Amino acid sequence: MTTHMLTTADVDLAYDVYGPLPTTDGRPPLFMIAQPMTAEGFDALRGHFPDRTVVTYDPRGLGRSTRKDGRVDHTPTDQAADLHALIGELGGPVDVFASSGGAVTALVLVAAHPGDVATLVAHEPPMNPVLPDAQAADRARAALYDAYQAKGRGAGMAAFFVMTSWQGEFTDDYFARPAPDPAAFGMPTEDDGSRDDPLLSDRSWAITDHRPDVAALTAAPTRIVIAVGEESAGTYTARTAVATAELLGQAATVFPSHHGGFLGGEFGWSGQPEAFARKLRDVLDVR
Repeated sequence: MTTHMLTTADVDLAYDVYGPLPTTDGRPPLFMIAQPMTAEGFDALRGHFPDRTVVTYDPRGLGRSTRKDGRVDHTPTDQAADLHALIGELGGPVDVFASSGGAVTALVLVAAHPGDVATLVAHEPPMNPVLPDAQAADRARAALYDAYQAKGRGAGMAAFFVMTSWQGEFTDDYFARPAPDPAAFGMPTEDDGSRDDPLLSDRSWAITDHRPDVAALTAAPTRIVIAVGEESAGTYTARTAVATAELLGQAATVFPSHHGGFLGGEFGWSGQPEAFARKLRDVLDVR
């Protein structure tokens, strides 16, 4: 593994390369990206691809990647521009496995720069506008934000867990619930005073507000696979994945486990990384 820094006018972008570049087997490098997760979240999954050159990175303003644009918001357009610059530095096209907010960024990248990506596996991209209950999803997100602003990270994370595990559309029953107890989710009840969490604040709302450019995506030469976890069925990110796949004229491809199915306990949350990697390999090997 080698660690590098790509310097642009807006950001010093930290990235890691596992394996040779250019690749020696003729296969493109495999990028693994997410948002707001940084590179270490792919340690377990990456370990199951010793035969591929894998590239991971820390998105702009997160982890080791220091932004210089004076902003604190996270937009898929900015992050797609960073990835375009990185692919230009390393050589493309590349394969991309992208999860959560990273999947939204990857869809923006393909729409804007279709020659950058050969195959994109977009795992559970959270985009409110694709849902039939988009306004209710916006309201649920706002309630999460309000809980975070009022009582801090523990309350915000409890609201996040409830929102992302809710089955089906966000109905009146959802909004009638009492505020969840952070302690019930193993979260601290004290408030540390911070309000800059990219997951719980409004700094990443441009990601969940994104409406995919269906015309550009379907016209791109990129092979796009929308993925959904089998254990996620009915939840918010599963519904956004299924709806996005339908917009692109396909059925979502089912992967093992849940939204973090590729995780090996890096953040105290484990999926099934070995089974997940087998499925990802099968999908990527279809050309």
